[in-house]
Parts: sequence; C-alpha cells; structure tokens
Amino acid sequence: MSGFLSRLHERRQFITRALRSASLGLLAIGGGVVFVKRRRLLREGKCLNRGMCRDCTAFEDCGLPRALSTRSVLSRIRHGE
Repeated sequence: MSGFLSRLHERRQFITRALRSASLGLLAIGGGVVFVKRRRLLREGKCLNRGMCRDCTAFEDCGLPRALSTRSVLSRIRHGE
C-alpha cells in the first residue's frame, strides 16, 4: 500500500509542476505579446493611453498632436504665460 501512495504522491507532484510550468509559460507569452503590441503602436504613432497624456509613460517622447499640445499648455502654465 505504501508504494501505491508514493506513486500517487509523485504523480500529483508531476501534474502540479506541469500545470505551474504551463501557467508561467502562458504568462510569459502574454507579457511578450503585450510588449510587442505596445512597441508596434508606438512605432505606428498611435496613442497608448486613450488620450490621457499626462498619465502616459511615453508622454515625454510622444510626438502625437495631442501630446504636443498638452506639453505646450503645461509649459505655458509653468512659465506663467
């Protein structure tokens, strides 16, 4: 009976490890897809943050018209014009 229980325990460990590895693999693939999509959108000149420029991580380097306008307004506010 002890041999059966040890094989059952080993099988459960194998299944647990396989599922954990598959989950981590799917997370890595999903993260890679999101990263590639974000880079593609930036390269194509599309907005990443739905027009919310001040909260965007790419705001300083963004060349889209809305970001340029927002930077212009912010610089006028900061300089008191």
